[in-house]
Amino acid sequence: MTSKTDEALGYEQARDELIEVVRRLEAGGTTLEESLALWERGEELAKVCRRWLEGARARLDAALAVEEGAEEGE
Repeated sequence: MTSKTDEALGYEQARDELIEVVRRLEAGGTTLEESLALWERGEELAKVCRRWLEGARARLDAALAVEEGAEEGE
């Protein structure tokens, strides 16, 4: 479940935290409970990043559609 604070995270913030989570998981040395918590946090952060990227893609597609429409109207 994504928290309200996750919704306020910018793409770069979520990406950087996700990188840190992956680094900690790869380094090992955590308990099973800690590893599970890190994994869950990583999943939440990946969803935040995915939403940002999907939003950026939609904006880009909309801008390209407007541009193509303007070119066709010339």
